[in-house]
Formats: sequence, C-alpha cells, structure tokens
Amino acid sequence: MRSTPKGFRLHIGIFGRRNVGKSSLLNAMTRQAVSIVSEIAGTTTDPVEKPMELLPIGPVLFIDTAGIDDVGVLGELRVKRTRQVFDRTDVGILVTAAGEWGPFEQAILAELAERKTPAIVVFNKSDLGKPDAALLKDLKGRKIPIVHTVASKGEGILDLREALIKAAPEDFINAPAIIGDLVRAGELVMLVVPIDLEAPKGRLILPQVQAIRDVLDVDAYCLVVKERELRDALDRLKRPPALVVTDSQGFLKVAGDTPKDIPLTSFSIVFARAKGDLNVFVEGALAIEQLRPGDRILVAEACSHHPIGDDIGRVKIPRWLTQYVGGTMDFTHVQGHDFPDDLSTYKLVIHCGACMWNRREMLSRLLRCRAAGVPVANYGMTIAYTLGILERALGPFPAALEMYHRLKGR
Repeated sequence: MRSTPKGFRLHIGIFGRRNVGKSSLLNAMTRQAVSIVSEIAGTTTDPVEKPMELLPIGPVLFIDTAGIDDVGVLGELRVKRTRQVFDRTDVGILVTAAGEWGPFEQAILAELAERKTPAIVVFNKSDLGKPDAALLKDLKGRKIPIVHTVASKGEGILDLREALIKAAPEDFINAPAIIGDLVRAGELVMLVVPIDLEAPKGRLILPQVQAIRDVLDVDAYCLVVKERELRDALDRLKRPPALVVTDSQGFLKVAGDTPKDIPLTSFSIVFARAKGDLNVFVEGALAIEQLRPGDRILVAEACSHHPIGDDIGRVKIPRWLTQYVGGTMDFTHVQGHDFPDDLSTYKLVIHCGACMWNRREMLSRLLRCRAAGVPVANYGMTIAYTLGILERALGPFPAALEMYHRLKGR
C-alpha cells in the first residue's frame, strides 16, 4: 500500500499538547518507531507522516503534529505548520491526559467541529490517572468518541483502531468518481495527453494514470493519444468515443479536432469535481469577467514541482488571462500546503486540479476563499473560459452547465 497516492488515503491528524504521548500513540498504532519519543517537550518539530493499511478502511495516512501549545518564535512556526494539517485532516485524534484538559484542547475540538471533521479524544497515560467525570459526560453528550490508552505499553490501541473505523467519513468510503460515472460499461473514453518537458520520463503523470484506472473500474475502455494524433485516431474508429478528456493546455486544438457531438472536457475539470466543488469553480470562472488590469490574482499549485520555462501556472495562465483582460495583473504563486492567511486583497484565486491531495484539503481551501469573499477558479476552467470554450467543457456535467447558464444570464 506504500504506492497508493496520498490523495486516496484517509488523512488522520494527531493533535494535542507537547509531551502528552502523540508520537508514542503513532508508534503504537503503526507498530514502528516512526516518531522520536522523548521526555523532553517539543521533540516533534514538523508534522511526521506515516502511510499504512488500516482494515477495513484501506490506505490511511497518519500525521503526527508538533504540540499546539509550543512557545517562542520557533514554536510559532511549528504551530503554523500544525494548523495547516487541519486543512487536510479527514479524522482528528486529540491526545490528552488526565488533568491536562483546558483551552488548548477545547480550541482543537472547536477547530475540527468548525470544519465538520470527525474527532476522537484519546486520554493517554491512563495508568497515571483518570479524567474528570464531568468532562467525560460533556464529551459523551457531544457524541465525541473517547478512548483510554497507555501508548507506551500498547494498551487501548485496538479500541482506537475501532473508533477510527467508525469515524471514517462517508465521502471517503464512497469517494466521488473521476470519470467512471460519466460512461457506461463497454464505452470508449479517449484521453489526450501531452508528452512535453513536464511529463515524467518513461511514465504518465498521476491524474492520467488515475483516470485510466477509473475508466477500467467501470468496465469501459480507453484510448490514449497525443493531441497531434487525435484527429487521425478519431477517423479510424468505427464508432465515436463516449467522452474525450484532454490536458487543459491542449484545449483549443482538441476542441477543434473533436466533433461537436462528442462530449469534451479536461483532466483538470474532472479533478475539480472529484476533489472539490464544480459549482464553486463555475462561479470563479465567471468572475474572470470582472477582472481589471492591476488586480491581484493568487495562483495555487498543490504540487511542489520545479517549474519549467513555459509552466502552466506561472506562464501560460497569466498570459491567457492578461490577453483576455487586456492589461497586466499582479500574480502571486504558492505551492504545496502554503496558502496566505489573508485572502482579502485578491480578486481571484486560481487553483490546480489538486490530484495529489485528499478531497478534505481542497474543500478546506474553498471554505477559506468563501469566508474571505474571494471567488476561486480551477486551472482547466480558467483556460476554457479565456479561450471561449467553457460551455462545451462543462457539457458532461449537466448540473454545472445549468448553473453556468443561470449565472451567465443574470
């Protein structure tokens, strides 16, 4: 299961004060010395990730965080990185001990509750004392699962595993499809992929591989071509494909080569639906119409890859937007889990397809944008809008297309 992408794993965040046994708990759960265990508070400095298989859930990713009560300048940086973990946590484990409960623990539960993230409270070191009865009654009244452990001895770990299995969110167990629900068994999907400088040597990039697997899982089949060979491949088919999915950068040529009666979209757009909320991105794409020269735009890339000279996020999208708006704008770029605390100065956020992430982190970013009143668009939808083909790119998604028409007609 080590090869399972992070985006397909249930993300389990482990939170709590320093030195309550978070690292010991992770080591006991994984049966490995993943995190350093010490009596010195603050030993864990950065989030530690450990992928494993947790049956019957499947692949999970444990994230051991630094103590949320860390102090000092360095402590503030550690806490900031810990808070980033909230954005991608599907299930939160709050680790504490008898007599340790206070504002820190309440704040962690409140953070998880605000995000509608299931929480489990673990009272570790339970051999040294029992938690307050009133506190236990309060947690039970809020229907928060409680587990008592002695992580250093492995006690209570089976109870914690059982609690995790029960807490797994429904949208993880029945995750949204990428392409599989758009075609029926026996139909053909044509995937148009570029082989350019950003393509990894000897293999396809992750979203292309995941799309192929999703098609095969519904007993459909796919044909993979480069954009230059698309028209010839279509001419050779006895019957047309049920769907064409292209890399967003080739949208214009692929749209020109694909007959109008064949549904067409892009990898970025199908991942926008699978990882986020397609309707939110429709609103964001239409907000492009309100942009003016000088506006600030935030471009967010989930991957931390080294950009090439003609990078899509740093070069192509800014160029297409500048041409569409008719003047220079101020573009800011972020990568990985970095994201500005203050979004209020931006007129638009443009996000990649987030194929490397779990859905929770993408939804967290959408909520932050909505709270700041800043529209958020997706790479593929931004490209399609600036090229004048967004309506066609939304064709495979009737609800999103209806929303597009409704907002367009306001």
